[in-house]
Amino acid sequence: MRREPTSSIPELSVAEFVNTSPPELDLEVAGGHSSLLNKFLTSERIQKLGLAFTGFTDYLRNGRIKIVGKSEISYLSNLLSSDHAQVLEKIDPGMIPCILVTKGLPIPDSVITYAETNGVPLLRTQLVSSRAISLVTTFLQERLAPQITIHGVLMGMYGIGVLLMGESGIGKSECALDLVTRGHRLISDDSVVIRRIGDRLIGDSPDVTRGHLEIRGLGIISVSELFGVSAVGQKSAIELCIELKSWDKVQSVERLGVEMEKTEVFGVSVESFIFPVSPARNLSTLVETAVKVFLLKRSGFDAAHELMKKHAAAVSGNN
Repeated sequence: MRREPTSSIPELSVAEFVNTSPPELDLEVAGGHSSLLNKFLTSERIQKLGLAFTGFTDYLRNGRIKIVGKSEISYLSNLLSSDHAQVLEKIDPGMIPCILVTKGLPIPDSVITYAETNGVPLLRTQLVSSRAISLVTTFLQERLAPQITIHGVLMGMYGIGVLLMGESGIGKSECALDLVTRGHRLISDDSVVIRRIGDRLIGDSPDVTRGHLEIRGLGIISVSELFGVSAVGQKSAIELCIELKSWDKVQSVERLGVEMEKTEVFGVSVESFIFPVSPARNLSTLVETAVKVFLLKRSGFDAAHELMKKHAAAVSGNN
């Protein structure tokens, strides 16, 4: 029975952001420690708090990191300390998952007090605002990308991610095992986590099943233990989809391969092949060949078109 894809709305706790963010950020927690696990990021976009400090808070959006840089700190330093509380109390803490102070700037006591009192994580980096924003945005674009989990097998072959699809029991895992013995890499078996970043699909494995294959008759096997750590690949962009179907469910079979099939995966059109499955067909050889054909076509060589040119030339010559 075919399993439907499952989707989830991604979010990232501030604690996980601190622990997994790019090392270059070198984040320091300067306040609001108790709220690190309770505040969540839901957008890769950031906001600066300059306008909010002046009292204009209409466009504050929850789920976005709030940046405080040199201009914001300078603005506060030009105010009397007694006025800081009046400035900060206008900012709804519910709209602020965390504050990131850049350039290693000294943080006014009033801002630390605001963070501690309202349960707002207060972070600091030594990087200038422009570099910090670039790193944070790139990191969050991937971590907060929309994602689904689908039934399939993802292989790393010749530098690209190849998604094997088909109903349960059709032979995807057995094909993957044979491909591993040929030097290709298993990325995920059975469940493939797919993140969409723009028009790119990035496939990965759930942590719990990473590096394992389920083979009927053998059970669960560890690919890295049997074939070495190099046999297990990391996340990869999905550039080709190969669907395995039983013969009775294939309406037509491509004979010339003039035009590539297209399969929609998570709203993105991916070039694909559809292979009818029968006992006499060597699936791993077909898959390996299909990937080579795809890469040749992408480089500009198309065997079907070349044959058609030769045929046309021969026919016109006879005339």
